[in-house]
Amino acid sequence: MWLRTSRFAAVEVTATATLTLGPDASALYQRGWARSSTGRPRPALEDFQQALTMFQHAGDRGNEAGTLANIGHVYDRLGDRRRALDHYHQALPVHREVGDRTGEAATLNNIGSVHNALGDRQQALDHYHQALPIRREVGDRAGEATTLNNIGHV
Repeated sequence: MWLRTSRFAAVEVTATATLTLGPDASALYQRGWARSSTGRPRPALEDFQQALTMFQHAGDRGNEAGTLANIGHVYDRLGDRRRALDHYHQALPVHREVGDRTGEAATLNNIGSVHNALGDRQQALDHYHQALPIRREVGDRAGEATTLNNIGHV
């Protein structure tokens, strides 16, 4: 019901219109995000992969990390946990390299969630416990609550 009132469709239309003017990594990223959010993972993966290649060629490491993490998220939602982990593990050092502590914590939390889904509770806890102090450091109270909830769930 919520999707009928969301702005994801407008984001997809705008990003698609932007792409008629030529290739644009940000438009591909935004369209991938909109498609992922509306339950279309395969087209989202195509958009994210194209955006990733463009961000890498441009040397845009921050957006590269975010795109890798989003690809990981899509694979996780598809149930392909190993590919999700692969992309999260590629994103993590890039988040660290560019000093994106919020992205680092989110990625650690996501890695923990995948390990939890795979039944590796100790690895899940290890990653959640790495994420928690970073969430606190950056003042991400909602993220802190999510991580604490995840720890409690394990």
